[in-house]
Amino acid sequence: MAGPVPAECYYVGVDVGTASVRAALVTTDGHLKCSAEEHISIWEPQPDHYVQSSTEIWGKCCCVVKRVTQDVEKSQVRGIGFDATCSLVILDKNFQPVPVNMDGERQRNVVMWMDHRAADQAARITATGHKVLRWVGGVMSPEMQPPKLLWLKENMRESCWKEAVHFFDLPDFLSWKATGSLIRSLCTLVCKWTYCPPEGWDASFWTAIGLEDLLENNHSKIGNLTCPPGTPVGEGLTQEAATDLGLDPGTAVGASLIDAHAGGLGVIGADVKGFHLPCESHPITSRMAVICGTSSCHMAISQQPLFVPGVWGPYLSAMVPGFWLNEGGQSATGRLIDHMVKGHAAYAQLQEQEQQRSSLSGENVYTYLNNHLSSMTKAHYTVDQLGSSLHLWPDFHGNRSPLADPTLKGMVVGLTLSQTLDDLALLYLATVQAVALGTRHILEAMKEAGHDITTLFLCGGLSKNPLFVQIHANATGLPVVLPEQTEAVLVGAAVLGACASQDYSSIQEAMEKMAKVGKVVQPDHECQRLYDRKYKVFLRLFAHQREYQALMSDR
Repeated sequence: MAGPVPAECYYVGVDVGTASVRAALVTTDGHLKCSAEEHISIWEPQPDHYVQSSTEIWGKCCCVVKRVTQDVEKSQVRGIGFDATCSLVILDKNFQPVPVNMDGERQRNVVMWMDHRAADQAARITATGHKVLRWVGGVMSPEMQPPKLLWLKENMRESCWKEAVHFFDLPDFLSWKATGSLIRSLCTLVCKWTYCPPEGWDASFWTAIGLEDLLENNHSKIGNLTCPPGTPVGEGLTQEAATDLGLDPGTAVGASLIDAHAGGLGVIGADVKGFHLPCESHPITSRMAVICGTSSCHMAISQQPLFVPGVWGPYLSAMVPGFWLNEGGQSATGRLIDHMVKGHAAYAQLQEQEQQRSSLSGENVYTYLNNHLSSMTKAHYTVDQLGSSLHLWPDFHGNRSPLADPTLKGMVVGLTLSQTLDDLALLYLATVQAVALGTRHILEAMKEAGHDITTLFLCGGLSKNPLFVQIHANATGLPVVLPEQTEAVLVGAAVLGACASQDYSSIQEAMEKMAKVGKVVQPDHECQRLYDRKYKVFLRLFAHQREYQALMSDR
């Protein structure tokens, strides 16, 4: 350690997710003392356009931080860390919001991560074949920042583009708002902006795609100062930010992370001694963190750079300083499950049944569905086998990894005319199985490229669903580790604050002390043959979709 950690001290982790802002007060050994949450607005001004307000987001950050720190002395809060979705924030020369849609709503100045307006621009960037694309699996995603910036220049040149002076990834906006420092985290710039340390920005790339104006003034619009995650930013909290957050000026602020990467910090470094896991006697590189919520991210690190087709990275020091990161992902997981369940004809009946039982048991819709599936199984059969004749390709919002094709669509095979609650439960099961098989697809691509992954570490909202967790173990054949603290993303954000406070000497040390194993879920090996067969069907669905596209485009 850098020095003795004072008794009764805390770190604050702030997580800005897709639909809410959360904060937690975290102890030196990684326990959540308390947490708070506030909803944030999402606007969809037209199809595939999703926007938010940075002013609202910062206001909600201040609200939740004040709530979690109200019962402790300000001096006890040693550091604060922020994570957020990789959304694009745009400000003018006076650091005021610039509208990102034709409606001109000035406060709506954030292009969200899941905004796919720039699909055409992403395809054109991919078509350049520029060398920086090697670091993003060869394909530029519309969820990254270059295509979004190009869309704004091509479609809002006289308004947004003309006014814009500062382009931030949302995590960097939050650290700037807290400290006044324009330094950017390597996590955001490397993962979403094509920044390549140690060389930095590649001017030829920005020129090739028509954004050479971002090279002006030493790249000041997109950032020319960088640091690894957890590095102390500026002089800590400014007076203004400290007043907003209810903390002391100068409180240490750690360089930020994308939300999924914070989840990775919150789980992947946990001490697994005594849990009899295959990764126990192996380096941390044998672990994969799966952060599963609205979408899912699959984080694996390596000591040497590994290039995985269709998977982002390798990125140096983007999550754990000194290690290379590969990041796979699925654009819609929790969002897809909700879509399938809520869109079914029997959803109203499901709500009625769930409400009758929840008044007694406190269960939610998915707990009810899990129990309903169990009641449908016959002797000597598992829930998994109920999905034998219903198959789903889950890319309703395109494929992020390992096919890197945002044009792919969802597919369901095996539907009948029946619309009962049983049918809804089976469709829910098939969706969860398809998401797990998508994880297997990513795993196999990473293993082919040289990763040796033996254990999954899950966190995020879906990790609280026991069926989702068990099916991930069964479909991949790997044990799944769940964190002791279910809000591992908040622990990861607090790790940044702990590192910035210099109470810990490194991210690695803070992870080991603050991330803890809660439960291990082993795969049911009796399901192996089922999932081997379902995986073959899964891959055939993709092949068929490509075949159908070719048939329909044949003139």
